[in-house]
Amino acid sequence: MSQGIPLKESAMNRARVESLAADLSRAVPRFDAVGFVAAVMAQLPDLELKARIACVADTLASYLPVDIGAATAAILAALPPHDDATFTGSDFGIYTYAPYSDFVARYGCTPANLESSLNALKELTKHFTTEDALRYFLNAFPDETMEAVMEWSRDPDYHVRRLASEGTRPILPWSPRITLPVDAAIPVLDNLYTDTSRFVTQSVANHINDITRTDPHLALTVLDRWRASNKQRPTEMNFIIKQSLRTLVKKGHSGAFEFLGLSTSPAVEVSSLRIDAPAVAIGEALVFDCTIRATGPSTQRVIIDYVVQYPRARSGHGEAVFKWTTTELAPGESRALTRTQKLRSTASRNLTPGPGRLHIQINGARVAEAPFQLLPAA
Repeated sequence: MSQGIPLKESAMNRARVESLAADLSRAVPRFDAVGFVAAVMAQLPDLELKARIACVADTLASYLPVDIGAATAAILAALPPHDDATFTGSDFGIYTYAPYSDFVARYGCTPANLESSLNALKELTKHFTTEDALRYFLNAFPDETMEAVMEWSRDPDYHVRRLASEGTRPILPWSPRITLPVDAAIPVLDNLYTDTSRFVTQSVANHINDITRTDPHLALTVLDRWRASNKQRPTEMNFIIKQSLRTLVKKGHSGAFEFLGLSTSPAVEVSSLRIDAPAVAIGEALVFDCTIRATGPSTQRVIIDYVVQYPRARSGHGEAVFKWTTTELAPGESRALTRTQKLRSTASRNLTPGPGRLHIQINGARVAEAPFQLLPAA
């Protein structure tokens, strides 16, 4: 997102709609590019991002061939060349092409079009991830779709392999829930955890992290099996494990710390926890510091997080756990730590004035706390 420009404006705007129309004009005889752009832009300005994508997809249905198979073929023919199949970085894609997969999900998720639609998602994901669209097929045709997904997990293109993991995540943000069992995609992930692309292994870790929310034992069992296989480079396996267990670590799950080889009762103490200003306005920063010291006879490896508790508008309090640092302390060693955390509302966290508390969490245990007052925004 460009600085100061809402994502919906930069992701789906007139320039992107005109680009689609130009591509389709070259691929589809008599495609009414002028009419298509005018029809979309009559609605687009008042819509949020997902509604903009849906608007373009629905308008495509009015300007492409009535036969969905033919319309899908036209979309694929309009795609630009794809020549980065060996790229290993992070590549979500270009929003210009998001309406294509939305069109396939809206109009091609039928028995008659199933094979061609799944093939289209496979090709489209090379230009913009089709993880959201895939979930409609997983719910409507789980067996057939998972058969295709298993094939994708062995595809030469990293986009397609990543789709096999990302599209089947149990809890994919901003996407429809799927009705598959939480362990349905484990065989798919078994093909992907050894991948050479970080774009793929990041997705695998996010998938396992989703599983930890409902079945921590399953997640830990799978990770243990993968780690014991020695099929992934140690550094990358460590990355997968760390990312997979991040939610359990924040929650202080003892099994996750044991898996990481960390004590849930480390010989570490916290002293001098201090908040710079006892009252902080919403939108401003909470600045705090503390000193940690190893008190045992051996080196202590610790994961240090902090928890901000904030008042809820009606009653009680909510809380957010933030990562701080992972470190080792020699016997008797002390370490001074300082942190600044902006206190602002988010989509999942609505801050309201009132009393709050800051907790320091070490290896999942809350070991020190301090109060503060949250004031109305300035």
